[in-house]
Amino acid sequence: MTNLKENTRLILAPMQGLVDDVMRDLLTRIGGFDECVSEFVRITHTVHSRATWLKYVPEITHANRTPAGTPCTVQLLGSDAENMAVNALEAVRFGADKIDLNFGCPAPTVNKHKGGAILLKEPDLIYHIVHTLRQRLPQHIPLTAKMRLGYEDKSLALECASAIENGGACALTVHARTKVEGYEPPAHWEWVRKIRDAVSIPVTANGDVFNLQDYLDIKTVSGCNSVMLGRGAVIRPDLARQIKQYENGETVKDTDFAEVSSWIVQFFDLCLAKEANNKYPVARLKQWLGMMKKEFEQAQVLFDRIRAIKEADKVKQILLSFEQEMHS
Repeated sequence: MTNLKENTRLILAPMQGLVDDVMRDLLTRIGGFDECVSEFVRITHTVHSRATWLKYVPEITHANRTPAGTPCTVQLLGSDAENMAVNALEAVRFGADKIDLNFGCPAPTVNKHKGGAILLKEPDLIYHIVHTLRQRLPQHIPLTAKMRLGYEDKSLALECASAIENGGACALTVHARTKVEGYEPPAHWEWVRKIRDAVSIPVTANGDVFNLQDYLDIKTVSGCNSVMLGRGAVIRPDLARQIKQYENGETVKDTDFAEVSSWIVQFFDLCLAKEANNKYPVARLKQWLGMMKKEFEQAQVLFDRIRAIKEADKVKQILLSFEQEMHS
């Protein structure tokens, strides 16, 4: 078996309300990921308590690793450089060993409060935020950032990337769309290459990788060996595993829904272990099935069976009988 090229990396994207600690746990167990990034912890005027950090990034108490052993980076979102630095230092005090800054979130409520992608209109502010955190954090704590190509257009893309590099970030992830483009295809992978060519820090390409061929294409077009998977990894939970098999020179094995059904039961159990007495487990399961049905018609069948059910114990019974059907 050939070894992976040293700089070929697969990273699980930070997706608010979707890739929480439970989804990170499951997807990194399935395998293929070299790293994952937490949902953003929003920084406004307060200094967060340990409980808040652990709510978003419980991996902090396990040497910043998921139960499968995959490293997890803490992501911050905000525009107040000073308070972001204070909070980053608190996160480090509680155990965080790597900090990522979010300059890409497209959510209107976040942007309205000067967080995420809205900052791409102000490269000087981006530089100030990155520089402030780099100056304040201990040197051994890596500081990275994620950006989109811009807010309305791409005119400041290279300037924003340079601001991140010059501020002192050691790596950059680029989602290949503007805020206005949201998640509408196509992703502009050629712009990731422009950014990669303009900066000297490592660049990770992100956007519209839904299968192995997309992965090969984004690497070719962007020139990046590091790729971040988001929705594609949620819709097809074995995507990272397939990519890693390919990169290792192994036979690429496509999953079947019998295997997926076992992951669904495992995911629901993990959700119940986290919060059993509220709507969380059932809501998260329906959200996931709603995405997977684009790829697996059996996910639609299962979704229809639980669609109207709110009680976790009834849902669990349906999941177990469905899993038996899939394995029989």
